[in-house]
Amino acid sequence: MSFTIIDNARARLNRSELAVPGSQPQFFEKAAQGPADIVFLDLEDAVAPDEKEKARKNIIAGLNTLDWRGKTLSVRINGLDTHYMYRDVVDVVEQAGDKLALIMIPKVGTAADVYALDMLVTQIEAARGFKNRIGFELIIETALGMQNVHEIAGASKRIESLHFGVADYAASTRARTTNIGGANPDYAILTDKDETGSREIHWGDMWHYALSRMVVAARANGIRPIDGPFGDFSDSEGYRAAARRAAALGCEGKWAIHPSQVALANEMFTPSAKEVERARRILAAMEQAKRDGRGAVALDGRLIDIASIRQAEVLVRKAEAIGAD
Repeated sequence: MSFTIIDNARARLNRSELAVPGSQPQFFEKAAQGPADIVFLDLEDAVAPDEKEKARKNIIAGLNTLDWRGKTLSVRINGLDTHYMYRDVVDVVEQAGDKLALIMIPKVGTAADVYALDMLVTQIEAARGFKNRIGFELIIETALGMQNVHEIAGASKRIESLHFGVADYAASTRARTTNIGGANPDYAILTDKDETGSREIHWGDMWHYALSRMVVAARANGIRPIDGPFGDFSDSEGYRAAARRAAALGCEGKWAIHPSQVALANEMFTPSAKEVERARRILAAMEQAKRDGRGAVALDGRLIDIASIRQAEVLVRKAEAIGAD
């Protein structure tokens, strides 16, 4: 291990993160009672410009009047390049900041963006005397943000997670797609001809590099990497496939832009009983090896060492957190 020790952000279950438009308060109570680990009330993309002020008031009222116990709450503010952002932060934090766990910051491009929000939120918390400390969720969804993702990830102690915003990222990089996540038939390779002259097409994952780069930046700074939206909420298998790839890369969860996607996210980012049982066996085997004075041991024909312990501990802690939820 490096002499540089990484301080991990506050641990939270973040398998599923449900988006709820601030302009549609009729959905707030259902979200509060639903199975999503985190709910973010949206003031940005899901709200039309002439509804921004009303949506802000809806969210403040919803935070203060509904029973959100057992739910982690976030609010997605408008971008720093808009005149809505400062009022989002001032009004929501001043009037309901003690009910809020997180602020989601969209289209983060530089570390200075995060610094600006940190300063503003810190001043409001101090002025209001809040005992809770609001964390930050940052969406990496532009070419500028991806270029600076490593500096962004370390910009504030408030940061808890990075999220990949695939739709705006595609627009920013001028990718040839109109889908929100998922596969693209143009992102494929053609095999050489076989002995019969036939060739096959193999699709690839055009978002692999961006998501992987974000995961590295997040983990290097002790924060959670979260995969963003999957636009076709009628395609449950496509969602599962996207979630499975994200989990394989190291993501802890995925957005749900429709309530039907929450159960899918929870399913895909919950360790199976078989995985948990094996992890517990690894820990037990290593405890026995320690008592016997051995640094490594074999289990089921495979070598287990200190790296195996770390992986098993992470998995068991997550299973325990899900069980206690």
